[in-house]
Amino acid sequence: MGGFVEGSDRHQVSFLPAYLEDYVDADNPVRIIDAFVDELDLAVLGFGRVQPASTGRPGYAPGTMLKLYIYGYLHQLTSSRKLEREAGRNIELMWLTGKLVPDFKTIADFRRDNAGAIQIACQRFVGVCRALGLVGGGMVAIDGSRLRAVNTHEKNYTKGKLARRKAHVEESIARYLAELDEADGAEAGPATPWIAHLTERLASLRGRLGELEEIGRQLQAAPDEQISLTDPDARAMATGSDHRGVVGYNVQAAVDTKHHIVVANAVTNRGHDRSHLLEMAKAAQAETGAAGMIALADRGYYEGEQIRSCTEAGIIPMVPKPNTSPAQARGFWGKAMFVHEPATDTYRCPAGQHL
Repeated sequence: MGGFVEGSDRHQVSFLPAYLEDYVDADNPVRIIDAFVDELDLAVLGFGRVQPASTGRPGYAPGTMLKLYIYGYLHQLTSSRKLEREAGRNIELMWLTGKLVPDFKTIADFRRDNAGAIQIACQRFVGVCRALGLVGGGMVAIDGSRLRAVNTHEKNYTKGKLARRKAHVEESIARYLAELDEADGAEAGPATPWIAHLTERLASLRGRLGELEEIGRQLQAAPDEQISLTDPDARAMATGSDHRGVVGYNVQAAVDTKHHIVVANAVTNRGHDRSHLLEMAKAAQAETGAAGMIALADRGYYEGEQIRSCTEAGIIPMVPKPNTSPAQARGFWGKAMFVHEPATDTYRCPAGQHL
């Protein structure tokens, strides 16, 4: 195969062992993760098992696990199994963890047991970025994303869904009762297998109706009149991409506009964005330390009380006002088409007339 660049022979024995340092460039971002975590006081941040136990099998150092978790966050490795797989084949992770490969259960337990401490570590990272001048603080952009939970649509109930499912079950019960009456009238001998099947199916439907009645009682006790059976905190939320919506969470993020660094985030189960403007803007203001700040958001965040509260807190909200008037849909001119002229204190209509 002359003429091509030839690779190394897989069976070639090296005189010296592989040196991991040679595989990671001096400006590789993984070195920032290593330096950042090494400078943290993990005990002060609230991480558990910072001091190893004097007996038992040695565990993984929380600093090593935090480095692994941050690397996965930066490279969109969202599951513990993916992180385990990458730790065994990714040369950057081999350098970062010293060739340690924790199993997925260990990674998941670390993330669960140290959720609050990880959040504080992220706040420390924002503080480092601010000290380095990477965070402007004068302007942030706020937006939300809907993330699916493990809860399916069938395991999520609202009053409307419950009423529709109860009506469907009751309709099925009525149909099976009619079929039983018809079978009883046509058969004078012993019960046929078809009658036994109908009876069994009818008992199952009545049991299902009882389950729906119990769910209805739980709905009445729920503060937002919505429950999810698999993931109790998940809620049904409307999205533009799926007509059924998403059963999950609303993840809010505030991004500094200077270098696009996320300075604040929150996970809620409120499906709309209009009640999140103030809390996200104040969280971003607290993280950046900016006295006066401009908060950019789309029209989904427009809410009068939220905007007034932001102004009172020294935050300038820039949110477009949504057009909720049905005038244009009915063939009329909308309010936005009438221009106010302060000199004469009149409004100019699209036809050029003054009102």
